[in-house]
Amino acid sequence: MYSIRTDLAVEARELYKGREIPGVRVDEKHLEGIKVTKVKILNEEGEKAMGKPVGDYITIEAPGLIERDLDLEEEVAKVLADIIKEIANLTENTQVLVVGLGNWNVTPDALGPRVVSNIVVTRHLKEYAPQQFGDEIRSVSAISPGVLGITGIETAEILKGVVDRIKPDLIITIDALASRRLERLSTTIQISNKGISQGSGIGNRRLSITEQSLGIPVIDIGD
Repeated sequence: MYSIRTDLAVEARELYKGREIPGVRVDEKHLEGIKVTKVKILNEEGEKAMGKPVGDYITIEAPGLIERDLDLEEEVAKVLADIIKEIANLTENTQVLVVGLGNWNVTPDALGPRVVSNIVVTRHLKEYAPQQFGDEIRSVSAISPGVLGITGIETAEILKGVVDRIKPDLIITIDALASRRLERLSTTIQISNKGISQGSGIGNRRLSITEQSLGIPVIDIGD
């Protein structure tokens, strides 16, 4: 069987040209200017067909984002937040580590580090000033671990050390995804609860960043 060179579950599904895929369930929802597609891979048969592990893959498509529509950006942000809450089972006490994957020196791969640079981190505030902040904010920390070519260390190895030290409850990874369609660039977001195999979309599989490898749930958000 040929390899599917894409990170997007909706594109892997499109290769079947509307045919039903054994072991895969697909649901679509249309909002104003936004399409949400939920691809659920149910079993090993679905894994083989899609080239992705069993789990949930939710894609938000909003073509109007390319026009920098601020109202649409706000609506997409709300939809994204609701999906994260749904699949991550967040509580007020959930401690989150946000990981910006990718190379900040290379524009197509810099999404993760750029997002992390805009994250409001609060773990230090919760730890060192609990009287002032208490339960008003969630504990959030963030890291951009770089890439193997810069650090000489696999990202999964770096994260394993960080997780063992600070003990978050959940990791949210941010990464640039490979797509087969130009029109999906900057207009499509995929959220998955199966973590990430870096480089898999271009056939460059390395150590995985998953619940199995790190011991805590991993939510991957990609664009």
